[in-house]
Amino acid sequence: MTVDVEDYFQVQAFAGVIDRSTWDSTPCRVEANMDRILAAFDRAGVHATFFTLGWIADRHPGVVRAIVSAGHELASHGYGHARADGQTPDAFRDDVRRAKRVLEDLGGVPVAGYRAPTFSIGPRNPWAFDVLAEEGYRYSSSIYPVRHDLYGVPDAPRFPYRPAAGPLMELPMTTVRLGGRNLPCAGGGYFRLMPYPLFRALLRRFNRAESAPGVFYFHPWEVDPGQPRVAAASRMARFRHYVNIGAMPGRLERLLRDFAWDRMDRVFAPVLARPSGV
Repeated sequence: MTVDVEDYFQVQAFAGVIDRSTWDSTPCRVEANMDRILAAFDRAGVHATFFTLGWIADRHPGVVRAIVSAGHELASHGYGHARADGQTPDAFRDDVRRAKRVLEDLGGVPVAGYRAPTFSIGPRNPWAFDVLAEEGYRYSSSIYPVRHDLYGVPDAPRFPYRPAAGPLMELPMTTVRLGGRNLPCAGGGYFRLMPYPLFRALLRRFNRAESAPGVFYFHPWEVDPGQPRVAAASRMARFRHYVNIGAMPGRLERLLRDFAWDRMDRVFAPVLARPSGV
């Protein structure tokens, strides 16, 4: 179970209509949303991994401390939610280094995991894996083996692998193989779009057919149907962001009951412990 900790005005779908220069003057809703999520996880007895923006951590340190104190894994989503494939190697290094430093200073725990904003590591920037390893990350969860207009590496491995010669492990997002194609089954907008019984059936099929754990993700803004509407965004962007958002809290509660969930570092501990080259 994973959560990408960012606020509604930072998402890629709104990048063309909400300028970064306005972020600090836009009221954040992440603290209240995180309270809801942490309470839901506590009721269900679930521990998760929170891929957290350094930008959020700097401005809402209580969020980071609440994650750690509740026994969840603290991980990095980079600092400023800039796409990894839109940065130079040096800029990317500065971003992931800054995020790791902020999170570790506030949380008081090592940060081993990283997830690229909008799953933006792929054939255009394979050097990102080397940078992450050099900056002390043990794993990435940034590859989605699907075809999508904003992200995706459809021919990437569907199971944990080492993308470079170094120690870093990539833990890709979950897909179900149907009709010779990878069908997304890892959460996000697809989870809100699909009927819940269908998503549950697909995830169960993956668990049973592959004998492997699935990776699920969502965002704090997805449990917030009262968030401001961004009317200037395109129709497609608004659909992706708001579709079935009112049903999300209830669906999440069902998901937490229907499957066994835990932190990435514990679920994938045997994989992460393998020596390089194995």
